[in-house]
Amino acid sequence: MPKRPKSHQIFQELCHVIPGGVNSPVRSCLQMKQLPMVVDHAFQDQLVDADGLHYIDYCGSWGALIHGHAHPDILQAVKMRMDKGTSFGITTAIEAELAKEIVKLIDSVEKIRFVSSGTEATMSAVRLARGFTRREVIIKFSGNYHGHTDYFLVEAGSGVLNTTSTASSAGIPYEIVKHTISLPYNNIEALKNVLYHPDYRENIAAVIIEPIAGNMGVVPANLEFLQFLRSATQEIGALLIFDEVISGFRVGLKGAQGYFSIKPDLTCFGKIIGGGFPAAAFGGREEIMNCLAPLGNVYQAGTLSGNPVAMEAGLQGLKLLQSSGFYEDLLAKTNLLLDPIRKKIEELNLNICIQQIGSMFTLFFGKKRVGNLKEAMEVNKELFIHFFQTLFKQGIYIPPSPYESWFVSSVHTKEHLFYTSEKVVEFLETIA
Repeated sequence: MPKRPKSHQIFQELCHVIPGGVNSPVRSCLQMKQLPMVVDHAFQDQLVDADGLHYIDYCGSWGALIHGHAHPDILQAVKMRMDKGTSFGITTAIEAELAKEIVKLIDSVEKIRFVSSGTEATMSAVRLARGFTRREVIIKFSGNYHGHTDYFLVEAGSGVLNTTSTASSAGIPYEIVKHTISLPYNNIEALKNVLYHPDYRENIAAVIIEPIAGNMGVVPANLEFLQFLRSATQEIGALLIFDEVISGFRVGLKGAQGYFSIKPDLTCFGKIIGGGFPAAAFGGREEIMNCLAPLGNVYQAGTLSGNPVAMEAGLQGLKLLQSSGFYEDLLAKTNLLLDPIRKKIEELNLNICIQQIGSMFTLFFGKKRVGNLKEAMEVNKELFIHFFQTLFKQGIYIPPSPYESWFVSSVHTKEHLFYTSEKVVEFLETIA
């Protein structure tokens, strides 16, 4: 492992004043059994740590940086915006510009409201769904992660999987989660049994789902499953909420709902719409969104919601996405990385699979296919730790968890993609 004395010193200082030395658990690399990355700066597709070591980045701020680090167009616009002031807690014109852009691109969204994090977006969408339907019960799916709101931390994905065997959290009273039902992902029969159950049918406010799960690794929903979910929620008068915090603008201009041709009632966005700054949003049909205060009686607020700097960065990022051939080029780059790896897995007949949608993907060790949380939990975690450490030593940074997605950006170079592919293939040959 490369020597990183400055990183070690900084991390020790962090541990004295911040629990675990990190402000989000998965960053700690505790499960990876090594000192975490301590970033000094980044550019294009590279991270540079506190010791000056360079790493090719496939985390991309957990999917937010589809244009890579410090994109000049975004930085220039942000610097000009900052000269006007960074925060007002008062309405600005730039909020309308980004809102109109999202409404233009996403067919299901007629109105939208900005917040500062994906957790706020999903929390607010559920409160709105309950207020609109005047019902209480929420259905989610095991392995889907919708942020750290209390009632979502039931069989959740993401870093929770590394914290407890139940993927739930301490500190949450039963009274808070008793109206949340977590069902197996991609299981129509289990869904039918609850949606049509006489004890629940009339009291289900909403079903929330990651249509392309990215928090138990990349696990797309089956089209048949989503189609049934859409028709069944309409039948019983419940709302369908798509959590597209990861997939929104990642898998295409219209997100997962465009990919599957399914129109939800509400959608949650994050990551990419902030252009590298903290921003998220939830939006949907006008009649639902108009239930929010000050028009309606569903309250939601935030001092930094619609922050002008974040709105500017997000707007510039969305404009870049609309350049000719953007997503085709991004997919070609991703396949440039993955095709040799797929070929080697097949050649060596390894018990490994790659699950990919566009520029997001996961290598699952010890599985030929993953379709739900149970199957995701059966992956070979020790082999993944060895894999992570091996790539890290060779200057390649991937998400430090077997349950997360890798991301390719528009600025990943062919040289770096070939190098990464070569190192992954070498690893596969050593374990064969």
